[in-house]
Amino acid sequence: MVLSLTGCSDNPTNVFQGYVEGEYIHVASPISGTLDTLSVIRGQKITADSPLFALDHDFEQAAVNEARHGLQQAQDNLANLEKGQRPSEIASVQARLEQAIAGSVLAKIEYKRRVRLIAEKTISQEELDRTKSDYDQKSQYVREIQSELTTAKLGARSDEVRAATAETLQAQAKLDQALWNFNQKTLKAPSPGLIFDTLYRVGEWVSAGQPVVSLLPPENVEIRFFIPETLIGTLENGQEVIVTYDGTDKPVPTKIYYISPSAEYTPPVIYSSESRAKLVFMIKARPSLEDAVRLHPGQPVDVTIPSLAP
Repeated sequence: MVLSLTGCSDNPTNVFQGYVEGEYIHVASPISGTLDTLSVIRGQKITADSPLFALDHDFEQAAVNEARHGLQQAQDNLANLEKGQRPSEIASVQARLEQAIAGSVLAKIEYKRRVRLIAEKTISQEELDRTKSDYDQKSQYVREIQSELTTAKLGARSDEVRAATAETLQAQAKLDQALWNFNQKTLKAPSPGLIFDTLYRVGEWVSAGQPVVSLLPPENVEIRFFIPETLIGTLENGQEVIVTYDGTDKPVPTKIYYISPSAEYTPPVIYSSESRAKLVFMIKARPSLEDAVRLHPGQPVDVTIPSLAP
């Protein structure tokens, strides 16, 4: 909608009609849920990081708990593989080794005795062979337990450790994701400003991505006004304009930050030399943060462009 303009008359002045507008921040959760808490009301002024609303998060809390247990299990498994067997297990292997060594020593003594006896021809070759076989078996058993003891003192194989490390990283990623989902159910103000509107009541279902609170930060308050096509070439971004409104004698200095690249008009017109003066361009200007809090969206204002003073 284009407001009527003083500047569109045959004798344009440097004062134009405009209005206050706001570019709102619509705060929403990317995850659906029932509105559990609404911490603000319409018209309330808030600071950055003030709580806005919270959706029910029982499911997300359960997912966080599950992910934490999974991470703990993966970390314990990795630690167990890296440090090898427990001291009591190693002691058990050591005792078996000592027993096997004792048996091997006894078998060796018996074998040497049978070698002397075979030389004296007091035993058969078969008895010597049996003694030799028993000695060899017990010697091999000692080497087997020695290898087992060496392995017990080491950690797990490198491929097992790598697999356990990957499982730990995967569990950490699942926990991070669960925490992100949990945090998306409680929203805070991204900046200070005015609560322009609340769109749901406590207990209502909120779909994912649906705004619950509409926030207007002071830096998003702007003045919109329109100037005739004949004057568009006289303005530029950063140029100062003065805003006045009913109820105060204190003017509000603002700076132009946007000049519409295209013309617009209210009634249909035919482009001709006679109707060109009816074309207007929208201009946007912003006040300082201190002055922005005094202005309200929809409020009519008068905009004075000092550079166009007659």
